Amino acid sequence: MALINTTTTGVLGSTFYGDGSGNLTVQQNGVNVNTITSAPTFMAYTLTQQTISNNSATKVTLNTEEWDTGNCFDTSLSRFTPNVAGYYNFTVQVRFDSSLSFTNMWTAIYKNGAITYRGFELSNSPGATYFSQQQNTTHLVYLNGSTDYVEVYIFQANSSSASCTIGYTQTPYCNRLYGFLARAA
Repeated sequence: MALINTTTTGVLGSTFYGDGSGNLTVQQNGVNVNTITSAPTFMAYTLTQQTISNNSATKVTLNTEEWDTGNCFDTSLSRFTPNVAGYYNFTVQVRFDSSLSFTNMWTAIYKNGAITYRGFELSNSPGATYFSQQQNTTHLVYLNGSTDYVEVYIFQANSSSASCTIGYTQTPYCNRLYGFLARAA
């Protein structure tokens, strides 16, 4: 592990170098104030339509990666299991066909199989339609870097199953999950 140790009387504009031996720990007067790691980041998405059951939470299939710097996202399980402990920022985006008329819809981030954060619920008057049934959810989640994992679920009430929309030029996939290490533990 590389180490930078500064003092409170250090000179502004000083340049410090790590030795390239791994994570870089920054200390002030011998106390750790931050660790800089080769932080995992990824973006996974659904390239084909997924049918979401009516009136029940359905796990989102995220079977394609745009990037995965730590090789921590498993497309066969649609699950992120990081190899660095810390606080991860996740953003979920889902979109359904604009012709649907939901009474309510929400997305949720699950940690280790249990709901840890549910996004705002989109509720419509029965029979009302909007141009796009889209929802974005962002949340910070602590993961231990070995066994903790994150998955995404969607709930929708539409009187029947519903499919997500694909094919928009600017967003050619249905559902997306972005994640990155915001701060190591």
